[in-house]
Amino acid sequence: MTSRSSKPVVAFMYDFDGTLSPGNMQEYGFLDKLGESSTEFWRKSNEEARKFEMDPISAYMHLMIKETESRALNISKENLIKLGQTVDLFPGVETWFKRINEYAHAKGLKVEHFIISSGLKEIIKGTPIAKEFRKIFASAFIFDAYGKPVWPAQIVNFTTKTQYIFRINKDSLDLADVKKVNQYIPQDERRVPFRRMVYFGDGDTDVPCMKLVKAEGGFSIAVYPERKKAKASQLLMDNRCSYIAPTDYSPEKKLENLAFGIIDLIAAQENLNKLVEK
Repeated sequence: MTSRSSKPVVAFMYDFDGTLSPGNMQEYGFLDKLGESSTEFWRKSNEEARKFEMDPISAYMHLMIKETESRALNISKENLIKLGQTVDLFPGVETWFKRINEYAHAKGLKVEHFIISSGLKEIIKGTPIAKEFRKIFASAFIFDAYGKPVWPAQIVNFTTKTQYIFRINKDSLDLADVKKVNQYIPQDERRVPFRRMVYFGDGDTDVPCMKLVKAEGGFSIAVYPERKKAKASQLLMDNRCSYIAPTDYSPEKKLENLAFGIIDLIAAQENLNKLVEK
């Protein structure tokens, strides 16, 4: 994707697990290799986090390394990417991006899609939708010369997720660059102002991002599986999100209608701003 556009840029930002895909990505293939249930793996991870006062994300990443080493299993970068091919996606996700892009284009806008996830970047890169994202911000390993994971390169938890929203806001996508993201840039000079941001998430770990985007004039959508609406409804009642919708990304479903409505609203606001500036 090109990084510059003559059209106003809208950022669609997504959590991954529970938002675009049911369950946790580690449960697709990796736990089968360990011969362990998801309940047991997450019990161990949470226990390790409590014992050592670890961040829960660093705990699961450390446990992945430890468990595979104890079983002499190979979880190379290439193998993790292959696991991404087995990850399930919610209905309509694979065609969602094309539909959103085309609709926005017809309204005089350009949508760029981003992942902001505590899951593993390598697994996400193996999914069929990886090519749709301008940038994937996710937890990641450092791999040695033999392709073996040895240390976390990035740990993305529910509070550090907000950093990436500011990176998108200021077009500071290089994680090694700590200067531009902290540099003062006037609001009207930022590539993607908050009013043109939409965040999609499914739960408590998305609350900081949802609240930030909504408070700054953007839109947050809490998604939920069919017949499991209670958590999303509570987020709406608590003023954490703008809207809620089932995790069905198919044409003419509520989520698509909401997205189109938001695009309409952003387009109208941008056109109004142009008139005011004349």
